[in-house]
Amino acid sequence: MSDPQPSDDPLARYARQVRFAPLGEAGQQALLAGRALVCGCGALGSVIANTLARAGVGYLRIVDRDFLELNNLQRQVLFDEDDLAAGLPKAIAATAKLRRINSQVTIDPHVVDLTPANILELAADIDVIVDGTDNFETRYLMNEAAVKLNIPWVYGGCIGGSGQTMTIVPGDTPCLRCILPEAPPAGSTPTCDTAGILGPAAAIVASLQAAEVIKLLAGPAASAAINRSLTMIDAWTNEFRRIKLDRLREQGGCPTCKGSDFPWLDGRRGMAPAILCGRNAVQVSPAAENSSAVSLEALAEKLSGLGTVTRNAYLLRARLDPYVLTIFPDGRAIVAGTDDVSEARSVYARYIGN
Repeated sequence: MSDPQPSDDPLARYARQVRFAPLGEAGQQALLAGRALVCGCGALGSVIANTLARAGVGYLRIVDRDFLELNNLQRQVLFDEDDLAAGLPKAIAATAKLRRINSQVTIDPHVVDLTPANILELAADIDVIVDGTDNFETRYLMNEAAVKLNIPWVYGGCIGGSGQTMTIVPGDTPCLRCILPEAPPAGSTPTCDTAGILGPAAAIVASLQAAEVIKLLAGPAASAAINRSLTMIDAWTNEFRRIKLDRLREQGGCPTCKGSDFPWLDGRRGMAPAILCGRNAVQVSPAAENSSAVSLEALAEKLSGLGTVTRNAYLLRARLDPYVLTIFPDGRAIVAGTDDVSEARSVYARYIGN
């Protein structure tokens, strides 16, 4: 017997979801009109994007700065070995997969780093922001953009076998800075280099985040059910904890959500070169005043005599022993072969320019 063809009814694929009473047909229609910004498409973001696309969130803008590596396949559910062989950025590979999963959903990929220069534009026409990143600098930037634009966002983080998530609604709940006035000092928290990461732990956190996004998009009745606590999970010991945050915003006097202070968004706090977790690699970006499009074709010709160079429409990869440089059209480069920021900057200057 042949497989059934897609129905003409736009809600047919969501029939089981519509039957869930707190959502219903009205909630599903609201989801189809909803617009979400997924920041990062790794362990958390790939599960989030997959879940939201299947749930029928009508527009997903996916922002990710990185490309796929073999060790990603252990936990990043949108990718397979064919994607790895193609050498595509995560946002592009994820988009192709999501469009095959649900053609009703619009997927808008951006192979960029979230920065003060672009985050307000990327979030301006969005209903909810969801965190799939792996560093607090970007999270503080998302927090400030969400507060400034009055857009809810869903924080999530995972390391080892544990993780945490929190839903932030500007003007209603505490923001990230209410809870963490400053980012944890470098070296003070575990990383995936030191603690690893368990795929099911990331999937649990991301699933909780996706459920919160669905509540926020499905209308007032559904959004009233958002989780107003910081939820912490340990997938290895099967422990869940919830920390109530109800009074924190009123008692804290947060400079961001109470005083409209945006140091990351205004550029008073810098976005440093990023040491990429578990990669022995550093992302280096050109200074804002030097930022401009890079011709991958011209750069390939320049570097071809120095090592093995391959490129596609989205990136150039140069193997220049002992380093591997992955360069994007916006001038960013991921320098693999070192986790020393100064060394990575030097390599960038040597092969790409200041």
